[in-house]
Amino acid sequence: MQHSAVPELAEELAHTHTRPIHWVATATALAAVVAASALLQPDEATAVQHGTEAKAAPAAAAPPDPARADFPLDCGPAKVLVQKKASGDLDGDGLPETAAVVRCEAGSGTPPSGVYVLTGAGGASKPRVVATLVDPQDRLSVGDFALRDAAVTATLFGYSSPDVPSCCPDVNEEAKWEWKNGAFVRSTPPAARSM
Repeated sequence: MQHSAVPELAEELAHTHTRPIHWVATATALAAVVAASALLQPDEATAVQHGTEAKAAPAAAAPPDPARADFPLDCGPAKVLVQKKASGDLDGDGLPETAAVVRCEAGSGTPPSGVYVLTGAGGASKPRVVATLVDPQDRLSVGDFALRDAAVTATLFGYSSPDVPSCCPDVNEEAKWEWKNGAFVRSTPPAARSM
């Protein structure tokens, strides 16, 4: 039999034999600590930083879908074609609007475009047109199109006279619409540029 070189250490180790009751007590204490820590943790939805109040974040409203809208556009037997769309809060009410470039689908040629603003506010089942920024009767086509900083911008292609063939617009201009005093106000450069 081998004896320890340090008699006190051998005596101490002899008293440290674990018994099954020790394991049960340790497991019970550990389970109690884990359960208590779970109960004392703040819920993620109501957790707040010191000095702030908990606020519920508003649910993000989906922008109006132009594919579901009825546009004031008479295409006869042809279908209405949404060429471009962009969404954002144009009027500052916290809800998104959608601006859409729409024209009649044509087999050839370039029919004039309309630019419309849609809203889905008020719980309407379908988006509704709240503004016409470009009327197709103005015989304009839309090139670049964007919605940034609560403004709609577009490059418009048109004609200097009724004698210009519809295939070949000879005038273009930049246009910008912003919501001011309850209406969309258009601003343009001082003069349209010829192509």
